Order: sequence, then structure tokens, then C-alpha cells
Amino acid sequence: MKPTKAAGVLLLVGAAFGTLGAQNRKPYTTWSAYEGSPDSMQYSALVQVNRNNVKQLEEAWFFPVPGDPPYERMPFNPLVVDDVMYVAGVKGVVVALDAATGRPKWTSTEVATERGLAYWESRDRADRRIILSGGGGLREISAQTGELVKGFGNAGFVDMRTGSPRRLAGPSNSPGRVFENLIIVGSNTGEGFGSPPGDVRAYDVLSGKRVWTFHTIPRPGEFGYETWPPEAWQYAGGANVWGDITIDEKNAMVFFPTGSPTADLYGADRAGNNLFGNSLVALNARTGERAWHFQVVHHDMWDYDLTTSPKLLTVRNNGRSVDIVAQAGKTGFLYVFERLTGKPLWPIEERPVPKSEVPGEISSPTQPIPTRPPAFARQVFKPEDVNPFMTQEEQEKLKQQVRDAANEGLFTPSSHLRYHIQFPGAWGGGNWGAAAADPATGMLFIRSLEMPSYRKMSESQPAPASSMPTGLREQRGFGVYTQLCSTCHGPGATPMRSPADLGPDTFRLVVRQGKDSMPAFTDALLSSASVDALESYLMSLPLGEVQIEDTPTLRLPQNPARYSGPPVRYSGSFSAGWYTSNGLPAVGPPWTQLVAYDLNDGTIKWRVPDGNAPGLAEKGITGTGTVRPRNGPVVTAGGLVFVANSQDRMLRAYDKNSGKILWEKELEANPEGVPAVYEVNGRQYIAFAAGASWGDGGDPVWRNAFHRKQGIVEAQGYHVFALPRTGK
Repeated sequence: MKPTKAAGVLLLVGAAFGTLGAQNRKPYTTWSAYEGSPDSMQYSALVQVNRNNVKQLEEAWFFPVPGDPPYERMPFNPLVVDDVMYVAGVKGVVVALDAATGRPKWTSTEVATERGLAYWESRDRADRRIILSGGGGLREISAQTGELVKGFGNAGFVDMRTGSPRRLAGPSNSPGRVFENLIIVGSNTGEGFGSPPGDVRAYDVLSGKRVWTFHTIPRPGEFGYETWPPEAWQYAGGANVWGDITIDEKNAMVFFPTGSPTADLYGADRAGNNLFGNSLVALNARTGERAWHFQVVHHDMWDYDLTTSPKLLTVRNNGRSVDIVAQAGKTGFLYVFERLTGKPLWPIEERPVPKSEVPGEISSPTQPIPTRPPAFARQVFKPEDVNPFMTQEEQEKLKQQVRDAANEGLFTPSSHLRYHIQFPGAWGGGNWGAAAADPATGMLFIRSLEMPSYRKMSESQPAPASSMPTGLREQRGFGVYTQLCSTCHGPGATPMRSPADLGPDTFRLVVRQGKDSMPAFTDALLSSASVDALESYLMSLPLGEVQIEDTPTLRLPQNPARYSGPPVRYSGSFSAGWYTSNGLPAVGPPWTQLVAYDLNDGTIKWRVPDGNAPGLAEKGITGTGTVRPRNGPVVTAGGLVFVANSQDRMLRAYDKNSGKILWEKELEANPEGVPAVYEVNGRQYIAFAAGASWGDGGDPVWRNAFHRKQGIVEAQGYHVFALPRTGK
């Protein structure tokens, strides 16, 4: 096959697999893959909506998602193939809509992946499939009918938890990536002691057979094995891809960003640098063979996961054209590499960092620091930086806490003797979906989340691995099951029929109304969110027809004093964010920024606060950014950067050259995830998913008016905008 160049992007013409070539569309003019394209650019080459007319945008149609599904299913990036949009509907099931009108075409019984979907089609387009991940594995449905493809895997299901001496993790909440006839998938391992390893796997799209596995915790004889204790591969976990994978189709490469090894905040059980944790890894997409890697955090003790999808650009550097890959980190740094070799485009230096005080912890003496480009997030928290929007008395108290804490910069290690400050904290700067890139200009746009973590280590013992499921929602559901269900159904839930057996509606009916000797659990006894978590836990258990290999009991190394982070508290000492009494971060604004890089010269062109804290805005205080929004940007050839905000409920279009707001629209629901930009019958659309709530979990801080606006259920769904029709 000969490559042909179109619009600055190389495509393989006549490829046996792939969506863009099969649809015969110009590059970046469809939205047939999660985040717009296999290379995760979050970019659209459509120009109908531009700087001059964006103020005319109006809502073209709305598809409601009634009820109260769990908030995790609403950070959704719609998929559009031809004139059909695929979304997550009520209770997360896949729904196909007319992309021009929002009218439903069909509704599946299968549940969508939380953040989006993967799509594959055969060369002749006769076979088209939507690939779903969840419930411990993979499923496929027909893109034409929504029916389960039963020839895939075992009666339509591939269990990702099998095939290893250890029980493995189920799939990530982000969809896998399709390359030719493969679906490449990350995993959601959990973050505590006893978590499974984060193997990256590729499966045959047609059969479901596993084609290759990359062990992110190397086994004996594999590259990187010596960066762990000799037996760590048998007990260590994490180093998983819970964020977004990127495909370079031209070079048959897959790039994936990995998270921290577990336990996230304590590493005495895993002495060494711990490859391939906190690394950008490049593999041969067909074989899984490692091409190169770069570890951005050695021996992570801060939960500095890599999760934003890597961005593929071609830039001018010192007079030459260079293919690069750029990776945003929670550290607030942007790491830029030559794509084929992994050589840093600008030097990245190993610099000394403070030593850990925790007994048994062997922290890395150095960490990699990019010399260019400059950081997109703030990395220093001084006493004078405390939040000014509180009483003088509380400000002085916070200033003293900053003075008393271990506070030696970005890589200040945790301590069991005193609190330490981590800034950016474990939620920022770059989280999932955070960056968009413009292949025509070499510009990259990133949304930075900026709040400190404030924690003190405490001695603890891990929960037995045999009883604790992986994944946050599954763990919540396990807690519900243990408290309310295990007395009658047993500790392992084996006698209980699963939601897969009953169907989601019948399962909820049985829970709410009771059956035989089982009592009814009303809303007062069991919230809707708890029922959803219980369902997730039960769905994570082995299916009846699937035999999971016996695995030995997990045995961590002997350690007389094992430490972990503090229990979750939303006031003063939460391991991921440090809040004040009014629900705002301890540091002053901006708490969210939109930052524009020119990667031709490694400079920042502009930065602006993104959004407003609603409670402060009501008092006339704006330009603060919002607190921990769950949204990502999209940049267009029309000169715009679209980004929503889940907390002030605003949709915005920024001028990509200046950061000036050109259009904004308030919704009555909380928009989440990444928007989709597409065209049907010559009309350009921008689609946003929005939920009615933002998962406050019953905690008053999340409901605080300073923190976010509460949406209404009636506005929950998909809001799609376009320019007025000609002649209207």
C-alpha cells in the first residue's frame, strides 16, 4: 500500500480496516472515533462554524436521558458514523440517534463504556461493530441494529480478568482503540494494596482472541524487571492505562500513558524506579513489542498518573520538520518527544529532589524536569497564595499550615511526621481528556486543574485482596453488599443472581420491591447511587459460564510498619484535594486554566482562567476558574476551542489565537466529557453530554454553592448546537 498525503496527514489508502478511509472523508472531518480520531487529537477540520459566526449558534436538537443514572456515565464523548450518533442512554445502554435530528433509531440492551465507544468496520462496510468495555470485559454490538455479536468471545463476552497467574483487572472506563483488526485496551485496577497489574492487551475484533499482552509490571527476563524487587510482579499492582490511548496509524504504533504503581502513596513494598509506572510507552501496534518509553515520575509516591491522551503533531524545530508526541502530566509539565525514537525534543534533566522521611521508603534521588516548554500549571504554593475568599482568621490559619508543612516544591515526599503539600495535587494539572491539538499549526491546548493536596501518612494494613474488588464504584458496591446483603447471600455473592441474569430493570425492581424472603430496600434505605454501585460490584464478579483460574492468595512482603495516605476527609486533609470551610481550594485562583502552547518553539502563547466559581460569581467575583471540572477541549480549523464546564454549567468557544471568549451558553444541566464536532448533509454540529448532578456522594462540600451549580434532571442528555438554517 502506498501512503498518500491529504491535508497534512498521511493516510493508508485501501486499508483492510479503519473507519476514515472506508467513509472516504477528509481527515478530521468525522467523529467516528473517541476524541474524534484514532490519534486522539480532539480536533475538527470543519470550518462552517468559525470566529465570525459562532455567536449565532443555537440548539439544533436535544435528546433527553430521563431518570437519574450514575454521574460516571455522563462524561461521554458521542460517536458519529455517517449520519448516526451513538450515545449512552438511560442506565447507560447504547442508543443510536439520527445525528441531524436526535430521533432514536434503536436502543440496545448493552451498556456503553463510561466515556465513549470504539467503532470498527470491515473493508466493504458490511460488518460494522461498536465495541463496549465494562463488567470485567469486552462486548460487541452491531452498529446497524444494536444486537449483541454472539460470535465474539464466549457467547458475546471476552473476560479480561483471566489468562494470568494472577487475577487481572477489567477494562478502563475509557474505550479501547481500534487498529486494523485489533482492539487495544487499558485496565482499571484500583489504587490500593492488592490491586492487580495493569497489563495492556490487544484482542482480535472478530474472534475476541487475545493477540498480545504488554506487562506494565515486568516479569522475569523482561525489560525493566530490575527496577522492581524480584518478586514484585507477583504482588505489585497498578501501572495501568485508565486514561486514553493514542494510535499512530501511519507508523503502526500505539502510545499509552500509565498510572502509578500501587499503593499509590507508599512504595516501600516496591523499591526501585518501577517501570513501566508513570510512563509514556510506545509499542508496535501489531505485536505489542516495545519501541521506547519515558518515565516521567520515578517511584511515584504522589499519585501522579499519566492519563491525558498523547498528542501527535508535526512541528518545525530548528529549521526541520519533526513528528512528535506530546504528553501532559499531572505534574503540570508537558513532555515532548520525537515520535519514532522517544528522544526529548528539548532536554529533560534529572534533578535532585527531597528524600522521604517515611520508614522503609526509598524515594528516587532525582526526577525528570523538562527544560522546555514551561509548565502549564502552578507548582509552588506559598503562604501568600492562600485563598483570599474567607475570613481573615481562616486565612491566617491556612498560612500557618503552609509554613508548618513539608513544602519543598513539586516532588515534596509524604511524611508520617508532618503534613506535606503537593501542588499540583493528585487531580491535576493534566487529567483525562485535558488536551486538544491542532495538526495544521502545531498548537496544543490544555486545560489545567490546580489545587493542592495536603496529607500526612498513617500506619495501616491493607485489606485482604481476596475480598476487595477493583475500581472505585465496584468497591463502593462491595461495601453496600457487605453491609446489607452478605448476611443472607453469603460473603461471595455467589447465591445472588447477577444483574446480567435478571436484566437491569428487573434487578432494580427486585431491590426496590423485594422478592420471596428478601425485603424491599426503599430510597430511604438504599440510594439510587448505592443501587448502581451494587450493580457494578455484582457485574464485576465472574459470570456463571466463565471459569476463572484459581489464583493463590496475594502475599505482600513482610513489613512491620506499612503506611498509607489518610482516610478520605473533605476538610483539611483529603489526599487528593485541600479544601477550606466554604468548599473552595486552600490555594487562591485560578483553579482551572486553559493554556495554549506553540510546540514549534516550545512557548506558551496565552493562558486564561476557564470558568467561574458559581458562588463567587453571584457576588461579582469572576475569572477564578472552577474547581475540578470534568471536561476536555476540542479545537477546530474554524479558529475555535470549544470546552464545557461541569460546575458553572457553561459551554464556551474561545478564540484559539488569543483565548478570548467568543460564545458562551449556560445549560440547565452539568456538561461533562469531551464535545463531538461533526457534519451531516453540509451542516456542522457540536454535541455536548450533560448530567443532572456531579456525583456529590452526599457530602456537603460537593453541594456547596461555591463549588458548582446543581443541574436539573429534565435537562440531562445530549445538547447539540448548529448555526441557524439558511433562510430561517
